[in-house]
Formats: sequence, C-alpha cells, structure tokens
Amino acid sequence: MPGSWEGQYIRLELIRVNDLPLPSERIPAGFYVSINVDDSKKRWKSAVRVVSSDESEVLGDTVILSLRDVPQLSLEIRVSYEVDRMLGNGEVVAKFKTSWDELLDRGDEPFDISFLPICDVHPSLTLKAAVIRPCDKQDSAVFDSIVECEIARETDAGHERFATYVTSKTVSHLNDAVRHFQLVLDQCPVDHPDRAAAVTNLACTRLKGYIRKDLQDIDSIISLFREALALRPQGHPDHPLYLYHLTVVLNWCYSKDTTAAYIHESAQLCCKLLPLCPEGTYIRSVVADGVNYVIRKCNKLPMDASDEGVHIRRVVLELCPLGNEHRPKALEKLVWALSEFATAVRSRFEQRGSIDDLDECIQCCREAVSLCPEGHSHRDTYLVNLAHSLLSRFHHQCNFHDLNEAISLFQEALRLRPVGHESRDSSLSHLGRALLSRFTHCGDVNDITRAVSFQREALTLCPPGHPNRDWVLNQLAIALDSRYNKLDVSEDLDESIDLLRDSLQLRQRGHPRHHHALINLSSALCSRFTQTQKDEDVEEAIRLCHESLEIFPSLHPHRFFSYQHLQRAHLLRYVVQHLSADMSFAVENFRLASRHPTHGFPDRIWRAIVWVRSSELYQHESALEAYQTCLDLFDNHVMMRSTIISRREAAAAFDGAQSLPVDAASCAINWDDPRQAIELLEQGRGQQWSLASRLRTPLEDLESENPNLAHKFLKLSKCLSEDQGSTISADRAAADQAETQYRKLMERWTAVVVEIRNLKSFSRFLLPPLYTELQAAARHGPVIILIASQYSCSVIIVPTSGDPHHVPLPSITLTDLKNLKDRFARAIRHASIMGPRVPRNDLIVLLRTVWDNIMLPIVNVLQHDLKLKHQSRIWLCPTAAFTSIPLHATHPFQTKADRSKEPCLEDLYICSYTPTLSALIRSRQMMKKRVPQSFVAIGQGQPRAGKSKELLAVDSEIELVRKLVPEMVNGNTISGDAATRAGALQALQENNWVHLACHGKQDREQPYNSHFVMKDEPITLLDIMEKDIPHAEFAFLSACHTAVGDEKTPDEVIHLAAGLQFSGFKSVVGTLWEVDDAVAKHVVKAFYENMFKDLEDGDVIDCTKAAWALNRATHAVKTKVPLEQRMVFIHVGV
Repeated sequence: MPGSWEGQYIRLELIRVNDLPLPSERIPAGFYVSINVDDSKKRWKSAVRVVSSDESEVLGDTVILSLRDVPQLSLEIRVSYEVDRMLGNGEVVAKFKTSWDELLDRGDEPFDISFLPICDVHPSLTLKAAVIRPCDKQDSAVFDSIVECEIARETDAGHERFATYVTSKTVSHLNDAVRHFQLVLDQCPVDHPDRAAAVTNLACTRLKGYIRKDLQDIDSIISLFREALALRPQGHPDHPLYLYHLTVVLNWCYSKDTTAAYIHESAQLCCKLLPLCPEGTYIRSVVADGVNYVIRKCNKLPMDASDEGVHIRRVVLELCPLGNEHRPKALEKLVWALSEFATAVRSRFEQRGSIDDLDECIQCCREAVSLCPEGHSHRDTYLVNLAHSLLSRFHHQCNFHDLNEAISLFQEALRLRPVGHESRDSSLSHLGRALLSRFTHCGDVNDITRAVSFQREALTLCPPGHPNRDWVLNQLAIALDSRYNKLDVSEDLDESIDLLRDSLQLRQRGHPRHHHALINLSSALCSRFTQTQKDEDVEEAIRLCHESLEIFPSLHPHRFFSYQHLQRAHLLRYVVQHLSADMSFAVENFRLASRHPTHGFPDRIWRAIVWVRSSELYQHESALEAYQTCLDLFDNHVMMRSTIISRREAAAAFDGAQSLPVDAASCAINWDDPRQAIELLEQGRGQQWSLASRLRTPLEDLESENPNLAHKFLKLSKCLSEDQGSTISADRAAADQAETQYRKLMERWTAVVVEIRNLKSFSRFLLPPLYTELQAAARHGPVIILIASQYSCSVIIVPTSGDPHHVPLPSITLTDLKNLKDRFARAIRHASIMGPRVPRNDLIVLLRTVWDNIMLPIVNVLQHDLKLKHQSRIWLCPTAAFTSIPLHATHPFQTKADRSKEPCLEDLYICSYTPTLSALIRSRQMMKKRVPQSFVAIGQGQPRAGKSKELLAVDSEIELVRKLVPEMVNGNTISGDAATRAGALQALQENNWVHLACHGKQDREQPYNSHFVMKDEPITLLDIMEKDIPHAEFAFLSACHTAVGDEKTPDEVIHLAAGLQFSGFKSVVGTLWEVDDAVAKHVVKAFYENMFKDLEDGDVIDCTKAAWALNRATHAVKTKVPLEQRMVFIHVGV
C-alpha cells in the first residue's frame, strides 16, 4: 500500500449488480455482496436482497472501510437459497479482487467493474469510490465472522462442486456435491433448524443429476422435496420457494411420464404459489413459465367428470385470469366437467336420496350456466341440466322457488331450441313435466292444459324408433292421468293407459326406467278401477307394484313410489270389497311410505296426511299413529329451513295441514286418551315458537353433568340463531348456499342433541313434552284448551294436579264456530259506527250464545269438579276458529230470581290467554331472574304520510301513562319523531316494562309481516322474534289486532302479542280487533291505576298482577267505554 493511503478511509457506494449469474441454475431466495478482509475470517456483508426480474439488481449500500484493515478490495457476490436462515455462506457466483490504486483511478463518477464471464453471462457491479479524511469519517464498517462450522463448510463446498458440475457436466463433481450435502443432512436431525435447507440442497442436486441421467430413483427425490415443504409450512418466509421446487420436480416427472396425478398436484401447488410471488420478482417470472406449462398440459388432459376432474378444472381456471390466452379453453373444459359431474351427482342422488348430492349438483349446474352467457353455443344444455336438478329438489323439499325457477329455465331453453332443433322434443317434454308438477300442487288448469299440449307436440317429434319416444309417451300419459284425476276428463284415462302400455313395451325389464313404467301404469289402472271397479285393473296394479319393488334395494328412494301405489290400490279395493286384509296392507304401506328414510319429506308428509284422513274416515285403529307420524315429519321438514319465512311457507304448502293438531287431539279424545290429545296438540301448534325456543334452551342441569356437551350445544345453537335469516335472498345461488349451510349446521346440532339424549337423565331432551311436563302450565290455575276440529269440538281442562278433564261440546261444530266468528266480526264492525249509548244487541246475543253452548259447561266443571275459588286465575288456550271468538267476554246476560245479575266469566275468574302451554311454562321459568325495573312508553300517532291515519289521542295517552308510572320506577317516553323503528326496537331491548300506543296491523297472508307503525318504518313480528330479551317482563299493546293469529298453518298462534311473549315479555296485554284510541285511554288509565295500586317505596311492580288489573279496569269503565272496546283487550301470559 502506498504511504499516501496510510490512515485513510474509503467510502464505497454499491449501486447495482448487472446480469447476476446463476451458475448452478437454481432459483435463489436472494443475493448479497461481501467484502473480505485479507488473511482473516472477517467480512463486511450487505443486506440480502430478493432477486428481481430485471437485468440489473439495485443495491444502494454504502460502506466506509479503513485502508489499514482492508489493504485491497476483495469482493464476492453470493446467492442465498434461504430467506429466513442461511445455511452456510451461500453460493459464490462472482469474484473480483483489485488494489485501491487501480480502483481510485476511476475518478469520482460511478463506474462498472466486470467479473469473469460465467455460462455466457457477463456480470458487473456498478459502484462509486472516494477517499475521505479521518475527520469526515462516520462509523467504519462492521465486520462479521465468516460462518466456519462444519455444516457451513460442507454446504459451501457442496454449492461449489454442484455449480462446477452444472457447467462442466463432470459426474465426479456431482458425486462430490451429493456427498457434501448428504454429510450436512446427516448432521441435521428432524428438529434441526437447518434441516429444510439441507434437504432441499440435496434434493436439487440429485434432481439435476437425475435429469441428466447421472443418478436414479426419482421417487426418493420427490420425497425429499415433500419433506422440505412440510418443514416450511404456509406462513414461513421460505414457503413459496419450497412450493416452487416441488412444482418443478412434478412438472418434470409429468413430462416423462404423463400420469395425471403429477400435473394435478402441480396445478394445485401453482394456485397456492402464485399469490405468494410478488410482481417484478425473479421467482414470479420463473413461476409464470411453470404455470403456463401446467395450464397447457391440463387443457390437454382427457375429459374427467369425477370430483377430482372438476376440481382440477377449477384450479386451472383460477390460474387463468381474464385476458390470459389459455382462459377460453380452460373455461370450456370446466363447464363440460361441471355439467358431467352434476349429471353423475344427480344420478347418485337418485340412487341414495341424499340432499347433499342434489345441492352439490345444483351448485355445479349454476356455475356452468354462469360461465355460459347468452350466445354460448351450449347454453341451452346447461340451462336444462340446472332446471332438472331444481325440479328434483322441488320434489324432494317442496320449495316453490325451485319449481318456479325450473319452469323459467326450461322456458328459456325452449326458446333457444326453435322448431327444427334436434333437442326441441326433450325441452317440450321437460317443460310439460315441470308445469304438471305446478298443477299438482297449485291446481291452475292453465298449467295442465299447457303440459298436455307440450307433451303432444313432443310426441310428434318422436316417431317410432326415436330414442326419446318412451320418455315422452310416459310423460304424456302421466299428464293425462293427472288431468283425469283432477278434472274427471274420462277420455284422458283410456288414452293414458294405452300410452303407458306402449311405454312399458319400450321399457322392458333391465331398462333403467322400467320401474317408472310399472308404477305409472299401476297408477292409471287404479284410477280406472275407481271408475269401473273391475277386479282385473286393481289386481294388475298391485302386481305391477310388487314387480317394481323387486328392482331396487330396500333403501332406494324410488321404493317410496311402490309403497305409495300399493297403499292406494289396497285402499281402493277395500272401499269396494271391504276386505280387512286390504286395509291392513294399505296401512302397512302407509307406514313404509311415510317412513322411507331416503325419500324427501314432502311426499312422505302427503302420505301421512292421506293415512290420517283414511284412518279417520274408516275409523281405523292406526289413526293416532298416523297423526304422530305426520307431526314428526312436519317438525323434521320445517326445522331444516333456514329462514322464518321459508319455515312458514313449508308448513303452509300442505292443503288441510293447518287442522292436523286439533284433528289429532280430537282423535285422541275419541280414543279416550285426553293426555295424548294435549301432547299432540302441543307438538303441532306453536311450532315456529318451539323450533326457535329450542335454540334458547336453559342448560343449567346439563352444564353440571356434562359441561363439554353443554358447550357444544350452546355453540351450535348460537351459530344456528345467527345463521337463520328472516327473509329469503333474491339471489338464488346465495339462497341455496344459505340453506345448505344452515342444514349442515342443523345436522350437527341434531347429532349433539342425540348425544345429550344418550345421557341417562336427559333421555327426553328437546323431545315433544309429555303431559306430566305440560301440566306445569297449570301451576297457578287451570288451563282450558278449546279444540275446534272438523271431527268434533270439545274442551280439555288441565288442572293443577291429576288427570285432565274432558268437556264435550255436543251442540257445537266447526261450522258453527266459523259462523260465530264471522258474526262476531260483523257485529264488531257494526258496533264501531254506533253511538256509545246504543245497546250492542248483536254482540250481546253472540256472547250469550257462546256462554250457553261453550263456556257454561266449562264453568260447571271449574266450580263443581275442580272447586275453583271465586276470582281465581284461569288460562284460555283456544285453537283454530276459537282464536277469533272473545271467550273471555262471554256473558249469560240474565237476571236471577232475586233480580241480581248472573255472573259472567270475568265476574267469576281472572282470565288470561296463552298461545300454548309451553309458552306459559317458558315465561314462568324466565321469571326466576329479576333485574332493576325500567318503564318506557312509546307512542306514534302521526306516522309518515300515507302510512296510516293519524291517532289524535296517542300523545295524551303517553302523557297519562307517564304520570301513572310510580316514581320509584325508572320511566321514559318516546314519541313523535323519536318513535322510529330503530328507536322503538332499542327501547324494547333496554326496558323490561313497555307501553306501546300506535297503529297495529295484522297481515293475514303473511303474519310475520304484522307490525306496529312507527314514524319511518314499521316494527314487524319478524323484528320482534329476532330479539332475545330474557329480562323483559310486561308489555301493554294499545294498538289494533295484536293478538290475532295465522289461519294458514298449524301455527295459528303467530301474532304480535305471542311474538313479544316469545322474545321474553312474560305478561302482555294485546287486542283482538281495532282499538278506538279516544276511548282506549280510559281502559289504560284504569289498568295502570289498579296495576300500581298501594305501591310503597321499596316495592317491586309485579307483572303477574296484569290480568287482575285488566279485569278490574274493564269493570271500572263500563259506563265510559262501549262493550266492544272493553272486550278488545286481552291478557296473555303469566
């Protein structure tokens, strides 16, 4: 070193590396520059940088070196094959050594220094050098020790030997590299932090040797790459590089051995890898080449409609973003695979009856349609496939959204298949079949007319010899048979049988649709037997059904139809010939059909309903079994629906089913079993509430016995509560997904319930309650259940203890009750326009009629059999038509001999209502927990324009209530602009006593839309049901129609008052019809005066006094309030 440099410092600015060489041809994780100190093991090392896809790599490092420590510049560029922790010092890819004099002669401007060329690559380093005075120097460079442990030395030697082998192709260098890397691996046990790097170094070296045919055993090489990837899982910095290594070896294997598994796995790894490789990096550029290879090879794979085949097509499409040259072909392959897979899954559904298969099929079909926009050459095919699957699901679940969508899709497909199209016949027939399904369920004659017309047109396109002729013959025959059964078009029946015989000729034994031909001919022959009563028809029908049973195994879904038609044939013959054996066979096939586990619930429910009606008609001893089966099926069917609305739709879809609970109770009474009558009635009514309340079941006892199981149940119940919606999504794919997700959750929840029932003390957990459990509802007074059935009307009184009391009502029929209901409605409307002093003669006559024929027999039992004390509490639990009759207000309107008036029901007892016994029990159970009391009065008399008429007395009513609430209670009012939907709902949740004065609207078509009118938007029954307010106590609903229920389902107790009770309010005052707000405040004033009477500081207001307070209030306002406005208020709950 010249003396002039003594004690001087040099600042080096490393600007960039140009044409970074990779002699070993491996993909580096990064690179760095090192400056070595002569004759020592020290070096300065730059930061490790990721290799970019550019020709030059930006550095930007600055180092200050003492010329005393570093007498000459010895510089290396090394690449690292690990991001996180480097094993060894990396592979040397370029070296440079020079004196400082030579370097500083370059001047102050940046300059390049060139390295020796490697494999035709001419690397260089751009830098800048300057001498600085000692006083100007900053901290000089910090030198690291070169890693000199044995595994580092062996690794570095292995890199050097391997790079030499790659450039020289000398096998001895390969063997040396393998030996070095194997020594390193042998010293890195499974838990060693460098094992993954050691495994990868050995694997890459052996792979290169194998590719050059210098080594053997590719399987062990793949195993090494798999082991390395397992040691660098997702989230590890080296994970992307290790994924890439495995794709490389898999791609190479596929290039030599076109086993699809190699390219399948590589494609899946590429999907994981691409998002982990940032744009602009070297690894991204080399991965892109590998991905293109994978896409090209996958697009050339044979068509495969298996799970794996569809999956790989999805993966390939994911690798092809919009604009990618390979995307159109990948899309075409995926659509085909989806369609074929859907067909296979639908076939599996037809064999096993699993709704999961059908949902998966529909999902695939939807995806296929979405990938084929209008104008696509095969769109019609994929539309038909989706429509088929939706129609199958409709038959399995009876969801009319599926049916209507299927019809719409079939219609669109038909438009795409005009006259002359080769597939027009099948489109016509499929559309006709869907229209027939809608006719069967809805009865629109236009649908059956169009169905027959489409099938006839299809048949003209299928002459003898046509492959679809048997199908169209069969479908036309079914349509004609259906039209005959509904419209009694006699010529249709004969034609149907002829067509079915022709179809059977084309569907001989062994044909995949032979079973359908047998069953459909059997059905038509039964139809003709009802007309002709010829034995040969019914005998042939029975023989055909037995023949069809031989085709399928015991759990095949199609056996249901054999049972159904066998039942029909035997029952029809029983009607004609009165042979008891036929009735026994019919009942046995009712059992088999309604309990066939692989068939959909709707058909099974219909069979159970027919069983119920037949057993009632012919007084068969299986009637109660039929009712129980029907109610159980209903429960299982409805509980799988994910929304409250869809559950009601599912229950309302079965004509006549709304009377099942009361008919079942009537049947049990007829068989002298009032306990079972109560149990069946309770199971069938209040179904919506019971389904929801199961998810809110208290679990104190279970938590004590098995906390883990209790936790699982609570967690799943919470998920179900959060997952269930109030409305059905308009997006059918989203709705399907929601339904599937909810059903799978429900299946897991049900499995946990079964686990709980396996515990000895929980064997009846969430099963329909027995009489001994339901009797708890009568703990504080008898519950009077009024049963209105088409078969008989009667009353069951549930006492505090002992057996129930049956009170027959021989002079009352269901028709009488419906007439009474209509007469009450007319009388109340008429009274509303009468002057306050005008006698309500029509109402008086009706109330006296109800007293004489219904209430007096009940009172006699209460007084003489139960010895019930004067002014005791009683609860009325009306059903069906009884729910629209003001039972609490019944009155003899007679004078005794001593000129005193005969007492009415409310003179004798304090009357309350309860929707169901379970609702009353649940309210009492929730009374155990008390919280500080708060009262809110919500009033809305001026809703938004056009919503409802103005209620002028609401504000004064709210002010009146505010004044009557005791000072000891935390009171609040919300009215006017503040009484919005959100504000009122929040008040309901935050207060345990609520007074609500506003318009109330009952929606008879969709009772869940019944609502209270607020300033902006209404509070619906759905809104209320979705709230869980366990600490709520009392609500006064000074609004119209708050306790009138649903007439279209077995759940006729769906109304606003019941909704509040379900949400947590234990005691509710509601209304049966329209309230006159001008006079209602008199009742309100008298009610609260009695409610808060004699309260002193420290006392707690008691919601159980509400029934008594209402009773006192209606007596107190007799001279101020007309009869119909006193009767309108009822009490519900405790």
